[in-house]
Amino acid sequence: MPQPTKGPRLGGSPAHQRLILANLATALFEHGRITTTEAKARRLRPYAERLITKAKRGDLHNRREIQKVIRDKTVVHRLIADIGPFFADRDGGYTRITKTLPRKGDNAPMAVIELVQQKTVTDEAERARRVASSQRKPATPAPAEAAPAADETPATDQTEATEPTAVETEATGTTSAPAEESAAPAAGSGQPASKREDNSTEES
Repeated sequence: MPQPTKGPRLGGSPAHQRLILANLATALFEHGRITTTEAKARRLRPYAERLITKAKRGDLHNRREIQKVIRDKTVVHRLIADIGPFFADRDGGYTRITKTLPRKGDNAPMAVIELVQQKTVTDEAERARRVASSQRKPATPAPAEAAPAADETPATDQTEATEPTAVETEATGTTSAPAEESAAPAAGSGQPASKREDNSTEES
């Protein structure tokens, strides 16, 4: 058996209360904010937020559940197409209640209930962090052979540095005979020079 709502009803019967909440929710989704009594605003808040949660899912079943309450098709379309995706990254807390001056005549406490229109700072920071992490790419290490080490020098530079240039030899005034000419023996003889002279005197 369904449990009745605790406290006094908003209307004379449960059916009247359901119609009042449905009409208040329709006006809230259509205009974004409405002014009503504080008791109606507090009763409307969970009622409207359940409808927004169904609109966030957006499937056929939840659309039909919303249409049981909201009879205006344009409001249903706005709820599913605009309001639901706007609160896609927000878990609850879709509405805000602000107390205002009492109503003239019966001095009833009044309040403004409205949809939260701006994003929170934490939501914006979380979205910025996700975007930055998705755009960051892993750095590829450079190949070892791409750049030579600083202390290594090409072989051609070392050989050129060891050989004296013509300008250096002219400045010092010394001439060096080639090593191969001084060390090489006389052409056509395999014996020392003293033995060659002895052989030539004997023949004469």
